[in-house]
Amino acid sequence: MRQYAIRRALTVVPVLIGVSILVFGFIHLIPGDPAQTMLGERATPEKVAAVKKQLGLDRPIYEQYLIYLGRVLRGDLGVSIVRGDPVTRDLLRRFPATVELATSAIFLAIALGVPIGIISAVWRNSLMDSVSRVWALTGVSMPIFWLGVMLAWFFGVQLRWLPTGFRLDSATVFEPWTNFVILDAVVQRNWEVAGDALRHLVLPAVALATIPLAVIARMTRASMLEVLSREYIRTAEAKGLPQTAVILRHALRNALLPVMTVVGLQIGRLLAGAILTETIFSWPGIGLWVYEAIESRDYAIVQGASLFIAVIFVTVNLVTDLLYAVADPRIKYD
Repeated sequence: MRQYAIRRALTVVPVLIGVSILVFGFIHLIPGDPAQTMLGERATPEKVAAVKKQLGLDRPIYEQYLIYLGRVLRGDLGVSIVRGDPVTRDLLRRFPATVELATSAIFLAIALGVPIGIISAVWRNSLMDSVSRVWALTGVSMPIFWLGVMLAWFFGVQLRWLPTGFRLDSATVFEPWTNFVILDAVVQRNWEVAGDALRHLVLPAVALATIPLAVIARMTRASMLEVLSREYIRTAEAKGLPQTAVILRHALRNALLPVMTVVGLQIGRLLAGAILTETIFSWPGIGLWVYEAIESRDYAIVQGASLFIAVIFVTVNLVTDLLYAVADPRIKYD
């Protein structure tokens, strides 16, 4: 197991190097001059040339990449071209908000998607199965930006039940310790702030969870249908075991591997989907930060955030791969 984990971890290295090359290359193909963006439209050519030299933009692109890669390995993702702030510091400051949103969304997707998939498989071709399949297909096909706007319009504007933006009300005074607002509020026993934060979290979490929920439900149903047709399931039923035990103890556990794979992929995709969700709901996380950076052509932020998201995506898939042995003891890593 340890040797397999080490080998898998080593395969991550060339993947991340390839991602860094692609991100670095694509960002430099975007129209616009970073030095001109920093100084403004009225900057003189001399000042633009001086800033380019300071940032190393006058060097060949391969030298720029090697310099950038060396900084990344030291944990330095560069400096924002527009704001002048270190990218790593801003990234760590905004990351808790994205984690809070993505964690809530994937928890909601698993908590609803797995039971819906199980029920749909057990009562195959029933009315409930048909409804769940139509709902899952609709959820996969629904654009997240449209869903977010509709949720904000209906529950926020028309019914006025839930807030439609930010993590807390503007009048709320609260100093988080770790920038995980809900966790910090609970630790500080500030239940009013915790409730306010949860109310602000509902709409963006539901919008972000819709597609993963539908995907998990469909995969759970397909995997459960395959397992329920196996001989050992019929043997367990013939022995007189309760249906609940057959479904949860024998069928579900053997159907978990494809579901775990989908969940691992969805966790990585949630970070990418959070760009749209955070923009719609003004959620101060990485997604909104990247969106603003793209608008201002701040390629240092886009590079740093893209590489950071790639690291998380690869890490989540590595952990998912290693968890297969926990879910199914028959799997051995040689």
